[in-house]
Amino acid sequence: MTTAAQRLATEGFGPDNLPYGSFSPAGGEPRLGVRLGDVAISLRDLVPAVAGAGGPALALEVGDAASADDLDTLLAAGHTVWQPLRAWLQEVVTTDGLDGIVAAVSTPVSEVTMHMPFTVADYVDYYASEQHASNIGRMFRPDQAPLLPNWKHLPVGYHGRAGTVVPSGTDVPRPKGLRPEEGGTPSFGPSRRLDIEAEMGFVVGGSAPDGEVSVARAAAEHLFGVVLFNDWSARDIQGFEYVPLGPYLGKSFASSISLWVVPWDALDAARVSPPEREHALADYLDEGGQDWALDITMEVELDGEIVSHPPYRTMYWTAPQMVAHMSVNGASLRPGDFFGSGTVSGDERDQRGSFMELSWGGKEPLVLADGREQRFLEDGQTVVLRGRAPGADGSVIDLGECVGTILPAT
Repeated sequence: MTTAAQRLATEGFGPDNLPYGSFSPAGGEPRLGVRLGDVAISLRDLVPAVAGAGGPALALEVGDAASADDLDTLLAAGHTVWQPLRAWLQEVVTTDGLDGIVAAVSTPVSEVTMHMPFTVADYVDYYASEQHASNIGRMFRPDQAPLLPNWKHLPVGYHGRAGTVVPSGTDVPRPKGLRPEEGGTPSFGPSRRLDIEAEMGFVVGGSAPDGEVSVARAAAEHLFGVVLFNDWSARDIQGFEYVPLGPYLGKSFASSISLWVVPWDALDAARVSPPEREHALADYLDEGGQDWALDITMEVELDGEIVSHPPYRTMYWTAPQMVAHMSVNGASLRPGDFFGSGTVSGDERDQRGSFMELSWGGKEPLVLADGREQRFLEDGQTVVLRGRAPGADGSVIDLGECVGTILPAT
């Protein structure tokens, strides 16, 4: 007898991962599924098939969530539903003799059409990498301290546009806006300094109508999953507009997420200690000795060439702290709320998560393998983000890919 995990698992997408996605088989309607190896398993078909075969019983009724088109219903159901469902799925794919049932409700990933995995409610972008924030500070404020006084006391962030968070594979037209000019009068036109921001994105589930979610509750009850996130940035438009209220048109035109949502619980083995904090934390940000930083190694590819390996484990602020911060003033949490970590950058040049940093504002261009100099993104270029984390017992958790190609301005 064999298990589905033994037959189907490939490195990175084994039973310790089982990321969720919304997909359509050829000629079929969208449905919620999980990925095991190189196949997508339809939950609306798996649940009754396992029950009919006398397989492992679900501890609760998940019919609506399992039969949905995407994650929206499961996110609304909360952790008391999604955690037992994940445990059941792991049991099913590792139980002897059920591999035939799993195979019957599976479709090769190469043969499916992927969709946006959930509906984004509110979207917040953070600025949680000390290395990235310091690099930007040195470029923008060379005569001042790289970090502003508030940075190590709270996770700095801003609200973005949920409607322009798009699935991986969506092309990105070059945005237009007002650009600074040496003469002082701005010009209107396509961005000349189009950039990426290699980030991690976090999907929130459950509801907290009155806000004030603690770090512990954020981790246990509200953090559903993780995606790769490319928050495209028009640095020239952003540079002209951001004082005094922060980013707007330079950031709101497109933000890409990967298509498979890795469960938060799949990253238990990737938990590590955060960097040492310079100041005592406010009570609402106190992690109580828990290690909520994540050992995720990212990869930035430009037109087939790897140009950076940002290390997520160096981020100063953790995901549960970011949830606690976004709700401490009484702001509610809703199913489908989403936040980005901010650009992930490390200490070394080849660990920087943006071309703004890789080329130091264009003054020190990145030299590609063919000798070309790269400052900011050109029309036709394709960027791919990837990420991997350690799983249980030496396994690997693969976060898939986040892909986008730049089109000329319309």
